[in-house]
Amino acid sequence: MALAPTAFGRQLAERVARVSDVSEPRILAAFERVPRDAFLPPELAHRALEDQALPIGLGQTLSQPSMVALMLSALDCAPRHRVLEVGCGSGYVLALLSQIAAEVFGVERHPELAQRARDTLTRLGVTDVVVQEGDGTLGMPEHAPYDRILVSAGAPAIPDALLAALSEGGRLVMPVGGPESQILVTCERDDKGTLHYRAGATCVFVPLVNDSTPPPREA
Repeated sequence: MALAPTAFGRQLAERVARVSDVSEPRILAAFERVPRDAFLPPELAHRALEDQALPIGLGQTLSQPSMVALMLSALDCAPRHRVLEVGCGSGYVLALLSQIAAEVFGVERHPELAQRARDTLTRLGVTDVVVQEGDGTLGMPEHAPYDRILVSAGAPAIPDALLAALSEGGRLVMPVGGPESQILVTCERDDKGTLHYRAGATCVFVPLVNDSTPPPREA
């Protein structure tokens, strides 16, 4: 469902374009339509225009808008695409993706955040997004293959299960590296099934972990 642009959203889109140099109209239009403050804890909503990663609880963050814009630009979504976001947190990037892709799926390891994402998306009227709790390193294989996969957490390597879920001609974007610093990597599968990798910006994301690591709890 297409959301309506707001004055707040236009201000954020202008800032994102200026800081990130991303100029794709469909990406900036998504920023104009999706209220970032709705995906933050109430006490941090007043900081929604800041180009900063902000905490959303359980050791997770809402990524800085300029980095989200760079990731969406690297992902290169078309209106026909099926997209998976791994580590969807409180649902902000899912909402952005819903404005630029046909089908959107999100997997989140923390049940509390997954439910918060569902509740916020429903409250905004974004009802065509599927959010599921689960191990992000496994993705959501029951809905595969995906034309695009966005991983909003970092790891030393791209999990094999996510690569297997990528369609022919598909593209995956993920921060790859150690816990202190990663490189935004774009992986494309050509029509012969060969994977091609391209390095992008330096970034820092929370770690992508599997079910063998117990999740933190709110204090």
